[in-house]
Amino acid sequence: MENYEVLFSFVTNVLFVLILGWYLITNLQWYDYRLSRVVLKHHKPQWHVLYFFIPFVAYYTTDKFFPIFFYFAILPAIFIWHKRLDKKLVLTWRVKRFLILLISLTLFQDVLCTLKSSCQVYGVFMPLAIAYIGSYMIEKFLFLSYKKEAKKKLKEMQNLQIVCITGSYGKTSIKNFVAQILSKKFRVYATPRSINTLGGIMGDVNNSLPSDTEIYVCEAGARESGDIYEITTFIEPQTVVVGKVGEAHLEYFKSLKNIIATKLEIMQSPRLERAFIHTSVTDEPHEKVSFFGNEILNIDATLEGIDFELQVDDEILAFHTNILGEFQTMNIAVAVKIAKQFGMTNDEIIKAVARLEPVEHRLQMIKAGGKIILDDGYNGNIDGMLEAIRLCSLHEGRKVIVTPGLVESSAELNLKLIHAIDEVFDIAILTGSLNAELFNKHLTIKNKIMLPNKASLVDVLANQTKAGDIILFANDAPNFI
Repeated sequence: MENYEVLFSFVTNVLFVLILGWYLITNLQWYDYRLSRVVLKHHKPQWHVLYFFIPFVAYYTTDKFFPIFFYFAILPAIFIWHKRLDKKLVLTWRVKRFLILLISLTLFQDVLCTLKSSCQVYGVFMPLAIAYIGSYMIEKFLFLSYKKEAKKKLKEMQNLQIVCITGSYGKTSIKNFVAQILSKKFRVYATPRSINTLGGIMGDVNNSLPSDTEIYVCEAGARESGDIYEITTFIEPQTVVVGKVGEAHLEYFKSLKNIIATKLEIMQSPRLERAFIHTSVTDEPHEKVSFFGNEILNIDATLEGIDFELQVDDEILAFHTNILGEFQTMNIAVAVKIAKQFGMTNDEIIKAVARLEPVEHRLQMIKAGGKIILDDGYNGNIDGMLEAIRLCSLHEGRKVIVTPGLVESSAELNLKLIHAIDEVFDIAILTGSLNAELFNKHLTIKNKIMLPNKASLVDVLANQTKAGDIILFANDAPNFI
């Protein structure tokens, strides 16, 4: 083989392995770096066939024609696939370590093969497999080190009070409301965005938790039994919240009973002093438990905000908030209970509730170009979506909804959503293929637009909407779902 042919094969192999590695680590990042979920729980398994399996087989079967297939088919296809993603790979240190290890292994293998002149084709599987296993072992070691470091930091903050929140719906809203109200009187720090895994919380403690914090507020999420227990026994919160529980992530938990059991793992905190549990979870009495959800009275929820009353101890307190959505009253109610536990007065709490800021992408109102936009992109539960639809029904102008439907839920609940959309909206834009068949069959709105992805959404909205419209973005699922 001529030198230029050897060099060409060498470069092609390195690029090909890197492309497959990029695809692999992108999918791993989406699914919490769990290979079993990438293989068994992926929402678009056909991508694995198109962008991994077929190229992999082609490398070993097309011989000298593979470079043509690679440069004119595989490479452009992967480039287009990546460009169309709305949730692209984030180059975290974990990703960088994997890619550096993969490139190093591939170069070592290819140089060794070239020097020995013993390879008909360079390997692909071995560098990928060793990079994945090596990366897993490195991250496991670093994970244990970071965990030890974070645990030490928490122990050194001896007076730190920790509030941990879980539930199927409203975790992030409760976290933000608790933090906003308590911050009027205490030095409060809350985990940013939707960080709710053990790894995320550990990183947040190590890198961001100020040493003078008096109250640390975080949320705990789960995809399987034991996830909440791991977080709870790590941070050992004194105050815990279990918000409303429903049929979210059913494909992981299989039943509502399993979901409830997992959420209640939070009660196993070694330092538990007080627990606030929504009435949808359990009614079993416990000396440390206060229930919430039934103490809310006289709710008036409009596009201008919410007026409502709460029974707090033996008093009825009147509240107003600019937060949208009747369901948010239960999230505010538990935040009020926690504020009372920390010694805030009724007047302090009422004023704090009045100044609450909406959580980004959760019924967040934006006014632009004469249109009202309700950004409810991070809300993926049926109760929240139905409330957002009810709020839209109060608007006098045209009503437009953009949604992929419910994700990781049941056909029954999606049909309930479809019925509500039919009754209220003039235009429905369905994004993605997950629920496309169900919506196409049962949604009866005349102006129904089905989009395979969100690539053309901006143009569609520009053409279909006008000043005076209200546009609801309901559950903005990424297009890999």
